[in-house]
Amino acid sequence: MLTKLKAAVCRANRRLVDEKLVTLTWGNVSGIDRKRGLVAIKPSGVAYEQLAPKHIVVVDLDGKVVEGELRPSSDTPTHVLLYKAFEAIGGICHTHSCFATMFAQARLPIPPMGTTHADCFACAVPVTRLLTIEEVQQDYEGNTGRVIIECFSESEIDPLATPAVLVPGHAPFTWGTSAQEAVDSAVALEAVARMAMGTRQLKCDAIELEDYVLNKHRQRKHGSDAYYGQR
Repeated sequence: MLTKLKAAVCRANRRLVDEKLVTLTWGNVSGIDRKRGLVAIKPSGVAYEQLAPKHIVVVDLDGKVVEGELRPSSDTPTHVLLYKAFEAIGGICHTHSCFATMFAQARLPIPPMGTTHADCFACAVPVTRLLTIEEVQQDYEGNTGRVIIECFSESEIDPLATPAVLVPGHAPFTWGTSAQEAVDSAVALEAVARMAMGTRQLKCDAIELEDYVLNKHRQRKHGSDAYYGQR
């Protein structure tokens, strides 16, 4: 099972380059084996073109390495905390993709301006609060995970319905039921961020899609009577 998981996580990480979501080594993808409570994640600083399944590091839900000779991603504490809090997710992706990161740096949520957004995210993609000096100094990556969890809890956002978040001054995290789906969420996030940026340039006034249209698009793709795609 871990062999398959490591291979899937490796493919998902290499896909980040194909989707033009990363520069240099600025990003990582992980996947989880829920039965064993083990997470497979990209090793820190390894170039994507050099990445093979044998390089993928396996950690437990405390972030302790249980398999692999390389150091896991420096964002591992964020990943494991999100897996603990969002029990339905099976993969996490972190990138510094251009347009989504611009919203994160501007400390602005990505509003649901059209049906493209509605198909992928049930509400505005939120921005967490800033970490305090103490939080950064004491446990930066762990506290990044904690403010994400806090953001979704306090705003009562379903993490599966809106599988993305922006960390202010930093970049986005996305997730899904698998490592590949987490990358799908990152692709969708970058696309809607780019559209939102262009829309704001065309019309500075805030525009948000009417709720009844947003809900219709969500339900036709994700609802109990969904009719988008094939059965």
